[in-house]
Amino acid sequence: MLTITQALHDQIVAHARKDHPDEACGVVAGPAGSDRPERFIPMLNAAMSPTFYEFDSGDLLKLYRDMDDRDEEPVVVYHSHTATEAYPSRTDITYANEPGAHYVLVSTADTDGLGDFQFRSFRIVDGEVSEEEVRIVGAY
Repeated sequence: MLTITQALHDQIVAHARKDHPDEACGVVAGPAGSDRPERFIPMLNAAMSPTFYEFDSGDLLKLYRDMDDRDEEPVVVYHSHTATEAYPSRTDITYANEPGAHYVLVSTADTDGLGDFQFRSFRIVDGEVSEEEVRIVGAY
């Protein structure tokens, strides 16, 4: 289960809406080994595409060095889908290389009639996708 604060949830959704119609992407870092997302880090979608996201390799290197200096790890890796449901694509599954991370997808398309976004979390390990419950809290 992903436990995340309302503030972080809202920041991820706001980033997805702001970058629409392109996919948004980013990370929420947390203390190593804690499984607690704390620091919101929006990234630039280097692909600048409505159907694909890609972290800039230089930005990604800086991010990992910064997290290492702070004794953090990527607790949440997020991106948006602009025209489809919030479910990992084959490409998303192929690029999922953080087995301990929660992969959050936000859809900015109204695919379920419940509004203009979906917020879902998945674990992706060795190509296997499993959806998990999202619990939104006021604070940890």
